[in-house]
Amino acid sequence: MTGRLEYRALSDQAYAAIKQELISGRFAPRQMLVLRTLAETYGISTTPVREALQRLVGEGLLEMLPNRSIAVPDWDPAKFSELYRIRCELEGLAAELATGFATPALVAELTQLVGAIDAALAENRHGDYVALNQRFHFAIYRTARSPRLLRIIENLWGEVGVYMNELFAGSDFGGIANDAHHAILSRLVERDAAGVRAEMVRDITVAADAMLPRIRELAQGGGQAAPRTQL
Repeated sequence: MTGRLEYRALSDQAYAAIKQELISGRFAPRQMLVLRTLAETYGISTTPVREALQRLVGEGLLEMLPNRSIAVPDWDPAKFSELYRIRCELEGLAAELATGFATPALVAELTQLVGAIDAALAENRHGDYVALNQRFHFAIYRTARSPRLLRIIENLWGEVGVYMNELFAGSDFGGIANDAHHAILSRLVERDAAGVRAEMVRDITVAADAMLPRIRELAQGGGQAAPRTQL
């Protein structure tokens, strides 16, 4: 029985690791996931990795091709737009809920992250921005004390994270990328739950507006995708 539990834990760990890679933008649409390469990366056998991949396929975060290979789904502007609409509702709700549970420690963490994002943008470290942006958002969502809502948001990010490296491709997003984060932090300090929700929705909307034209271009085969995030 103990061995089975340990094996199950390996499968769960592989699932969590691959899902985090998707959320963080370390994979790209159309990218094939090679079973043996992943197993070597995580230092485990191929069986728990295979189970983790099949689980992610079942959840729609990955897809199985006709030749049984597993890949990140292709560029899909319609899916991205749908995810954007859902994210505005659910992440706005999580931000609103989090306001009532915000602590000085959370405010300090968000303040540090906003400063780090400003520095990353000033130095055009876009990969760092993607990682810091994720940390900022999930620090708030975890504070909402709604584990089911958090799990749904994680799944949404598992689908949208692969698009995040296109935030700065062909747009002036860098000049406004941290504005809503500053506003979210200010509203949070004021305990303005409705304001926090509104600013979170604005943040998601501005980013989606920056990415959608680029995603449409890539879906039509035009241009080359930005390099994947290296963390």
